[in-house]
Amino acid sequence: MITIKELINKIKWDKRENPEDYILAYWDNMTRKLVEFPYKAIKETSKNFITIEIDGEEKEIPLHRMKLVKKKGETVWKRRILND
Repeated sequence: MITIKELINKIKWDKRENPEDYILAYWDNMTRKLVEFPYKAIKETSKNFITIEIDGEEKEIPLHRMKLVKKKGETVWKRRILND
């Protein structure tokens, strides 16, 4: 299976992909639920984190907390969630 970092880079660099088609989700330990955000919210990707900006607020998300990627509403990548 492709890693989340590889998928994020593919969406960014592959001319056949439209980043606006993608929604990603991470597991939020505080709320104990998945939090979705559009691909365009990604500001930076590093070795172990992505930085997203939503409503003017930046947040660093560890890549291991990324759980789901949807393209046009269909799941194209999924990592096991604790209660799966």
